Amino acid sequence: MTILLTPVARLGRAVLAAMGSVGRVALFFFSALGHIFRPPYYPRELLLAMLNIGWLSLPVVGLTAMFTGGALALQIYSGGARFNAESVVPQIVAIGMVRELGPVMAGLMIAARVTSSIAAEIATMKVTEQIDALVTLSTNPMKYLTVPRLLAGLITVPLLVGVGDVIGIAGGYFVATENLGFNAAAYLKNTMDFLESLDVISSLVKGCVFGGIATLMGCYYGMHSGRGAQGVGQATKSSVEAAAVLILAANFLITGAFFSV
Repeated sequence: MTILLTPVARLGRAVLAAMGSVGRVALFFFSALGHIFRPPYYPRELLLAMLNIGWLSLPVVGLTAMFTGGALALQIYSGGARFNAESVVPQIVAIGMVRELGPVMAGLMIAARVTSSIAAEIATMKVTEQIDALVTLSTNPMKYLTVPRLLAGLITVPLLVGVGDVIGIAGGYFVATENLGFNAAAYLKNTMDFLESLDVISSLVKGCVFGGIATLMGCYYGMHSGRGAQGVGQATKSSVEAAAVLILAANFLITGAFFSV
């Protein structure tokens, strides 16, 4: 009987551990959210976080979007040729980039670049007792470290997603007009006629949510890292994994909320 119950017990422990982690992250998020509206404020930290998360992430997001848009145009043209539907390239590239690929690729790039950086930075501060020093100086670590980064993610990542959408569509445009024989004016007209305001709004909402997830996971795992170099490495790895999975899950939920029939 004990042998039969052992797998069930292990499954139960795993489920309880997962639920406990979800609860701790939720409490951490609501605590950070509450600190947003209470002084003191740290505008310098907010501006530095916006620079790091937004401006310095633009090259990698832009390059990713450009190559993704170009590859998408080639794939749609190749697949559409089987059904004599090559003319749908502008429409599919536009909706594919704005609704899905633009925000998701930007979110995953932010998770890879920003989440890991935040987790490693805060975890190192914890290991070297800099966070304890902040408490000694009557500075709330949540307000000083987490809130500026969370706000920066909520503000800048939607802007990055918007820029990435435009660059991705431009990548598809250049491939289609230079390599696939599309007329430039007709391509742009089909793109503009096909996109709707709801597509753009959903893309920006995804960017806001993904930015919040990426920064929150970096701060959470950094604050709760173990001691030593191993703890810093584990926190960095766990933060990126959690951010990537949550971004993909959130993408599914937001897509269903906006476009479910």
